[in-house]
Amino acid sequence: MKTAPANSPFIGYCEGLQKETLIGWAVNRLDPSTPVRLHILIDGQEIAQILADQSRSDVQNALRTPHDRLGFTFSIPAKFMDGAQHDLSIRLQDRNSLPIKNDSLPEGRDLVYRFTLESRPEYTSCVDGIKQGSLKGWILQKMPTDADWRGDCIVSVTANNVLVAQVRADRYRGDVAAAVGCNPNCGFEIPIPQRFRGSSPRSFSVKVMPEGEHLMGSPFTSSIADDALETRLLDIAETIDRLHRELTKLRTEIRAAIPQAGYNLGNYDRWASLYYPALRERTALLRVKAPLADEPLISILCPTYKPLKADYVTAINSVLNQTYRNWELLLIDDGMVCPQTTALMEEYAAKDSRIRVLPLAENQGISGATNAGMEAARGAYTVFFDHDDMLVDVALEVMLRKAQESNALIIYSDEDKVDLANNWQSPNFKPDFNYRYLLGCNYICHLTMVETATMRAIGPLRAEYDGAQDHDFMLRACETVPHDRIAHVSELLYHWRMTPNSTAVTVGNKNYAIAAGVKAVSDHLTRRGFSADVSSINGLTLYRVDWRLDAAPSVSIIIPFKDQIDITRRCLETLLERTDYPDFEIVLIDNWSVTPEAHAFMREFDDQPNIRFLTVEEPFNYSRLNNLAAAGCRSDYLVFMNNDVFVEHPNWLRLMMNEALADTGVTAVGARLLYPNQTIQHAGVVVGPAGVGAHAHRGCGPEDYGYIGRILLSHEVTAVTAACMLVKRSVFEEVGQFDETHLKIAYNDVDLCLRIRAAGHRIIYCAEALAWHHESISRGSDDVPEQEARFFEEGQVMQQRWAGHPLYERDPAYPRFFTVDLQPFFDLVDPQRT
Repeated sequence: MKTAPANSPFIGYCEGLQKETLIGWAVNRLDPSTPVRLHILIDGQEIAQILADQSRSDVQNALRTPHDRLGFTFSIPAKFMDGAQHDLSIRLQDRNSLPIKNDSLPEGRDLVYRFTLESRPEYTSCVDGIKQGSLKGWILQKMPTDADWRGDCIVSVTANNVLVAQVRADRYRGDVAAAVGCNPNCGFEIPIPQRFRGSSPRSFSVKVMPEGEHLMGSPFTSSIADDALETRLLDIAETIDRLHRELTKLRTEIRAAIPQAGYNLGNYDRWASLYYPALRERTALLRVKAPLADEPLISILCPTYKPLKADYVTAINSVLNQTYRNWELLLIDDGMVCPQTTALMEEYAAKDSRIRVLPLAENQGISGATNAGMEAARGAYTVFFDHDDMLVDVALEVMLRKAQESNALIIYSDEDKVDLANNWQSPNFKPDFNYRYLLGCNYICHLTMVETATMRAIGPLRAEYDGAQDHDFMLRACETVPHDRIAHVSELLYHWRMTPNSTAVTVGNKNYAIAAGVKAVSDHLTRRGFSADVSSINGLTLYRVDWRLDAAPSVSIIIPFKDQIDITRRCLETLLERTDYPDFEIVLIDNWSVTPEAHAFMREFDDQPNIRFLTVEEPFNYSRLNNLAAAGCRSDYLVFMNNDVFVEHPNWLRLMMNEALADTGVTAVGARLLYPNQTIQHAGVVVGPAGVGAHAHRGCGPEDYGYIGRILLSHEVTAVTAACMLVKRSVFEEVGQFDETHLKIAYNDVDLCLRIRAAGHRIIYCAEALAWHHESISRGSDDVPEQEARFFEEGQVMQQRWAGHPLYERDPAYPRFFTVDLQPFFDLVDPQRT
């Protein structure tokens, strides 16, 4: 390390910049007791003089000087933090220059330090702590050129170094505004997810991003009561309520310590009790603000066979209570087997002319009875309604509004179930129309409204499919109705009644429905000209489609690696042993490996005809590595694969390819990936502003089916991980490949998938293609603090790039009532903000 010119009495060294502060030391060998005066020059102009008079015991010990006042620091002035390049030098008293540690210029140019700095804001903040299960606080920022404090900062929270959440501090804080005299939108409130709750203390860190500076009051250690403790505290609070008023303060403190649980499927009844009033309020506002363009007659078909009187009365009353009034209710008396039910029908018909009774002398079954109603329907639209279920009171109004807004011919809504105690349970939150998912299960079900002319063109229900007659009807509809004219109403408008004999309780009560469903899907595919084997999954009304397709387009499997040869070798050898696809090559991208083992590995496989190596001597940039490899490929399809992915079954590539071949609109396919402990790592990716992208069903066990079968059923998704992703090469090039400039590491696969979807193509999660993924062995996790800056920056790119885009604002494959930033398909959004 050079410390001074040979002919100078001064020695010293500048160790460079730490953030915006210059650090170093200097001493006069002829007069070590007198601090050295230094001249700071930027771009050749002197801007300051400083003394090297700060404590540096390390230098004192090394030079054996009489004192340690040899060090200096200097903060770069704000005007030079302008994003431009500047040259800094330090001149000694004898006009010689002080050497500077310099990685930015060639060797020998150690008297000039080249730097580029952005201006940094000043912060004032406070973490208020955790109250009622949420972390609260505020933060303000002010740039050097600003006169006023302002909010809208990005705050990141970790617990024991694991990311909890990242939010924008823009909540109203009038108390802060009054105290500081600033804009009041500077607060944050972060509900602590269930996985961070419990009696064990956790270390919480709250930082402003991207600087990563702690807020005042951070870090802190706290525990959040789990359910058992929460129950005990509530019991104590109830007891205290009966005590003397002197205990009021204690009672208040205990209640404040009880965290407020968030919403999830486990407490759905509580969520629904708030959702339905909010739905009615939203509908009423629209009724005034944007009245329906037309009010056509809607026919409601209700095939009836031996209903329980109380349930039947409730069902009919739910129609009578509709806010939309222009309807007819057709009560089809199938076989007239119950005089009391017949009399009840006639009683209702006598009271309301909109109710008609259709008596069938002989029992015709669900299909025959429904067909009688289909023939008799007079409305412009027809709705299907079971005799023991219930319509939400705004159902018809909301459905008709969607039909008029979308020009759809078929409209379906979300639904839930009601038990014998009238508790809401088991919601079926649905995606927008998802044909591949429909092949696996009849997710559409209730409530369904069909334009009557279209219904008759599709044809009547078929008794041979009884138990799956509605599934068969929807599959036949898909053969004639354009898919963009099948619309989803993302509202809960229908309640299944959970009776002992209902499929709402258990499909086992209708085993015939399983066989009927297999036949319905199989016959549908035959009519479409596809050869496929259809089977029930584990004896349920979930169906596996095993395509029988002969085409085998060429495939290039692209795998980046850097050293870690044991992992890469296992990945490669597993591919060679367990890939029975006829036409594929493997392209291994060596990202500047340095170990002898890596070079020996490349020599070992270099002469194999279907293996190629590409060496890229650049810093790790996942997007660029894959783009470079793809540019050299001439195959029809590309598979992007991590070197820590190990395929399970020989037909993995055939399964993924068949999903693309079965539908020309599908140009990307993802696999089901498992962690080494057999839990789910990837079963599709959900997207949205709250979390950019999240892996669906991550952490679910090996026996889990997922939400409404989604782990086991192949279905359309908005994104998949590039840890194992098949992409049509022409489409990859069409949409501009991976973004190697702004998304070098994180979210590049989500961004690519969004561009594929925005170009009009579709993406499938292939549930049957199975592989093991030892996630991020090579580069580490994005959840650890040292990776947060990168994660934050690339997340911000995604937020800015996709803000406002329909695919991103509301993932069409992911129900809007689930959160993206917490646990997908489990945690629910605030029902009063839907």
